[in-house]
Amino acid sequence: MRLFLLLLSSFVLMAADAGWTQFRGPERTGAAPGAPWPENFKGLQQSWQVKLDKGYPGPIVDAARVYVAETATAETEIVRALDRKTGKELWRASWPGKHSVPFFAKKNGDWIRATPAFDGQTLYVAGMEEVLVALDAVTGKEKWRVDFPKQFKVAKPDFGFSSSPLLDGDSLIVQAANSVIRLNKKTGATEWRVLAREADIMDSGAFSSPVMAMLNGRRQLLIQSRTNLFGLDPATGAVLWSQEVPHYRGMNILMPTAWGNKVFTSSYRMDSYMFEISGNGAKLESKEVWRNKAKGYMSTPIVLDGYAYLHLANQRFTCIDLRNGETKWTTEPYGQYWSMAVRDGKILALDERGQLLLIKASPEKFELLDTREISNSPTWAHIAVAGNELFIRELNAVTAYRW
Repeated sequence: MRLFLLLLSSFVLMAADAGWTQFRGPERTGAAPGAPWPENFKGLQQSWQVKLDKGYPGPIVDAARVYVAETATAETEIVRALDRKTGKELWRASWPGKHSVPFFAKKNGDWIRATPAFDGQTLYVAGMEEVLVALDAVTGKEKWRVDFPKQFKVAKPDFGFSSSPLLDGDSLIVQAANSVIRLNKKTGATEWRVLAREADIMDSGAFSSPVMAMLNGRRQLLIQSRTNLFGLDPATGAVLWSQEVPHYRGMNILMPTAWGNKVFTSSYRMDSYMFEISGNGAKLESKEVWRNKAKGYMSTPIVLDGYAYLHLANQRFTCIDLRNGETKWTTEPYGQYWSMAVRDGKILALDERGQLLLIKASPEKFELLDTREISNSPTWAHIAVAGNELFIRELNAVTAYRW
């Protein structure tokens, strides 16, 4: 019996440490399964640090390895696999990846941006020139690549490949080539392509990333372009419903968030919106049910128990009741951007200045449990959490911490 319990305990711990396999975690919600976090950062210790070339993709973590993407000498994109325990480099792969973003975006560089996706065997990496590369996770050997601008005869996106790939069964979904594309993840072959459009600089590429949701008992692919919100049939790409989203110069960046039969989103310099999806059959309907003057920017909210915890363009943090759009509280300013993970009622937030915050998620009041300066270098990449470890990608390094 004791042996059985020990094995069961080990299985539970392994299941809780499922890794961080894509942008915003395994379920793309920021949820990080595992034992509850402590009430402060006193026990949080650095395990290792590896210097890297510049880049913004968040780390990908499995049981044995940490994967990081970077841009070297502005002309080559690199992916490295590091030993999760020690940070030792296990392999690296590279390819040409030179890109230049428009002048008003130059302050944040021309470096690779999208977070890769990992299915347990293959790492899928989106480079700035809108080239998607599939790499063997154990060896780093290239399995296939797709050059979207070349294949679909479109211009390279002005801001590079900023949208992070989504895994879905045997397929991979990307917002690329000014469209939405479903690929066979084993071969890179196109299964369908929809919402293709001609685009200028205000509509070129995508800033948001796709996410899967269940609405009205129906599985749907949520897509936020730079101007519109869509619900697609994942199998065929058919448009089930669409909704224009107010925007400023096409800067709809955060991911749409499903809640019940509704979808929440927020726009830079505009407002926050809740849309209800109704009907059945080939065509569904979308209707705005409320809006709030909170103006989101790049941070997709954490949704917990019917409340959205959202970091805003004015650098404040707010809590919104998703039932009616009521603001419960709003803080004083923090950083320009937060990447967030949630576990057992606590939110872990990393801002772009290298500040790490631990917050108790409560609609009653903002409760900051602890804060720590964890880097003096920009930390725009999304935080990764696996088990009792945190992985922080700063501009020129990745650092592992253990609680």
